[in-house]
Amino acid sequence: MSQRIVLLHATPVAMAPIQQAFEALWPEAELVNLLDDGLTLDRAKEPQLSRELSDRFVALGRYGYSLHAQGILVTCSAFGPAIDELAAAVPVPVLKPNEAMFEAALQQGQRIGMLATFGPALVTMCDEFDRYAAQIGSSATLETVLVPDAIDLLRKGDAASHNRLVAEYAPQLSHCDAIMLAHFSTSRAADAVRACVDVPVLTAPHAAVQKMQTALRGAQC
Repeated sequence: MSQRIVLLHATPVAMAPIQQAFEALWPEAELVNLLDDGLTLDRAKEPQLSRELSDRFVALGRYGYSLHAQGILVTCSAFGPAIDELAAAVPVPVLKPNEAMFEAALQQGQRIGMLATFGPALVTMCDEFDRYAAQIGSSATLETVLVPDAIDLLRKGDAASHNRLVAEYAPQLSHCDAIMLAHFSTSRAADAVRACVDVPVLTAPHAAVQKMQTALRGAQC
């Protein structure tokens, strides 16, 4: 029997990259997509993640679990504390979108760069990176660059301009040992970014699929 993975989306632009990653790495998985793009719209209006928005996110995740989920994968990076709450509330693996990418980046060196397109996600992502680095005893530092306007172009359907704009900002991080593309939606710019820099460029969707496979194998042991 195929394993059911519920994907929690807070923006439509994150959906295609993770679907493509599953098709490439785990086509047998049974995917259920839950989208509430109001989460991202409201998160952009808040300097900090509010209690109300966290409760809404956790409620969506609990509903996802009720659909007989064997694993839950979150595709939006702006809800870190709420993802932790959800993980504590349900008895199946709940993965943040970027934790697997962080693990891969820290294997590349001490200076890690990150290109982001959604500003409200940066605080929680930087905190998560620092916590994970501390857990494994790494002294790595994270340098971030926010690419303005790119996500708005993508939401309007102009992926080519989004990719070009992200790639234009990539050389600002060319001194790093690796560059992460912060969001699932940003991963579509990977080829354009790799054409502009000579350091490893890491994306979140494929790493997340592999981590979910590992997590479910461990749960079955």
